[in-house]
Parts: sequence; C-alpha cells; structure tokens
Amino acid sequence: MKQFSNILCAVSAGESSRPTLERAISLSENNQAQLTVVGVIPRVTGGLIMTDGTAISADLQAAMITECLQVLQCFTEPYQQRLYIQHEVLIGTGFLEIIRTVLRNGHDLLIKPAENPNFVDRLFGSDDMHLLRKCPCPVWLTQPAEKSNYKCILAAIDFDPESPDATEQDLNQQILDLSSSLALSDFAALHFVHVWDAPGEATVRSWSNNANEAAISYVEGERLRHERGLDRLHEQLKNYLGKEAYEYLSPQFHLCRGTASMVIPATARQFQADMVVMGTVARTGIAGLLIGNTAETILEQLRCSVLAIKPAGFISPVKLAE
Repeated sequence: MKQFSNILCAVSAGESSRPTLERAISLSENNQAQLTVVGVIPRVTGGLIMTDGTAISADLQAAMITECLQVLQCFTEPYQQRLYIQHEVLIGTGFLEIIRTVLRNGHDLLIKPAENPNFVDRLFGSDDMHLLRKCPCPVWLTQPAEKSNYKCILAAIDFDPESPDATEQDLNQQILDLSSSLALSDFAALHFVHVWDAPGEATVRSWSNNANEAAISYVEGERLRHERGLDRLHEQLKNYLGKEAYEYLSPQFHLCRGTASMVIPATARQFQADMVVMGTVARTGIAGLLIGNTAETILEQLRCSVLAIKPAGFISPVKLAE
C-alpha cells in the first residue's frame, strides 16, 4: 500500500546514518515516492576576519555548502542506480530548517536518526523533540541499530469511547493505515494497544452503600465502553485491509488498564517492539501547541524507533519567512 509520495531524509552522512538512509530508500521504492536527502550545516556569522583583514564568511559558507553536498552525494552514490535522489544542504538551526523544507516542498514524511541515544538514558534529543512538536508531517525517528526489517510494530490508539470527534477518528485512521502498511511490507507482527482507566472508582466507593459491588460495576462498565470502542476500530481495520490482507496480518488488539505513560512503554518492552506508532497532538488549529505531557513522557521512555503522527489540520508554529 502506498502511503507516501515525497519523503525527506535528514542524515549526518556518517555510517551511523546508513540504516536510516537504507530505510528511506526502501520506503521510496515501495511507495514510488520522491526522495530528498538533506544535511544541515551551521550558518557562518558575518564579520569573520582573517589576520590580513580579509572577510571570509561568504567564501567559508560557500565552501561548507559544497563540501556537505559532495559528502551527501558520495553517501548516497551506491543507491542512485535504484532511484533518483535529490540532495539539499540546509543552513541554520537543524529543526527549523528541516521543518521549513517540509513546508516549502510538501514532504509527507520526515525520517532521520534519533539524537543522543546514550545521553542520560534518553533516546530523543532536543532537536527531535522540536520536530515531534512542530513538524506538520509524520516524523519517523530511527533507533541507532535500525533493522532493515522490523519484527514487531506496536501502535498506540486513543479515543473517547462515547463521543469520538472527527480529529480523533482521522488520527486513529492514520495510525491504523500506516502501522498496518509497514507491518505488511516488513512481514512484522502488529499489536494495537489502547489504555483505559476508571478515574471515578474512589468516588463511587465513597458514595455507595455497597462500596465493593458499586466499584466493580462501575469499573466493568468503563471497561466495556472502551472495549466497544476498540472493537469498532478493529472492524474499521478489517474493512480497510480486506479479508485476505487482514487474515495474513492477524493483528492483535490489547485493552490495558492503567496510565498510558506507563503502559505503552511497558508494552513496547514486553513485545520487544522495533517501532511504536502513535499520535502526538490532541487538538488542531492552534499554532505552536506542544505535544501533551503524556505523549512526551512516553516518547522519552521508548528505546525503539518511533513514527509520530499529527492530526489533519495541525498548524506548525514554524513559518517560512522568519
């Protein structure tokens, strides 16, 4: 299934980026998509003077651009017989220039290696968090030892079981589509997890004459509400994939009680997931809205690749003209 048409791959052109580039090449081939590979260099500030008084900032910037472009071309040369690869050198702050490139060229996927994998045991660096918060297209951050084919993909889905809105439904459809497409292409096991809780249990206990019975009834009612919502998504995926593809994929659906910030990372570890697919923003139309505390807490705990998706209508706070 074709999901992307214009992929952006941001690399550092070192061997640590090789698995990410190879994943981008494979995605581009499978989707018949355009591929642009970019590198980012710092902007040389004006006023840089040599000892003889000659200003060299413009010449130095031009030389850095040329060198970076040559490195990118050499880095991608083994793959250029397989497909046409565009190259671009971005100048300035990494996450800002990457997002501006997405906005300018209409990229529908950004893929890049995650930063700082060993820093204070956190996988995602600050540039990555900026991209997760502000990049309008899906962001795929790869782990340092990225596999050519994933064995297990975990998709986290969230919904209001009683009154799902159009934004929520669109986001969940994207998660269903992308996770199932990737699982089929990689021959990977696919697990969906929805986390629920019964926040009023303590109140029910305190106000009821038969505390245990009332609490059990309330909790079971909440569980059934979320189970029905999950069943609807289950049927939605069946209809989307078709009988043959669905039976081949055999996705597993998990309804887990608890807090998402604890359950989702624990479930990813339990299944040894190679990737977690999840939504990162719960509201649209507000420029600069940060990802929620829950999503950010989850992302900081994961030790696998992540595909983070925003709902339709998300407005990036980054602008082209700044």
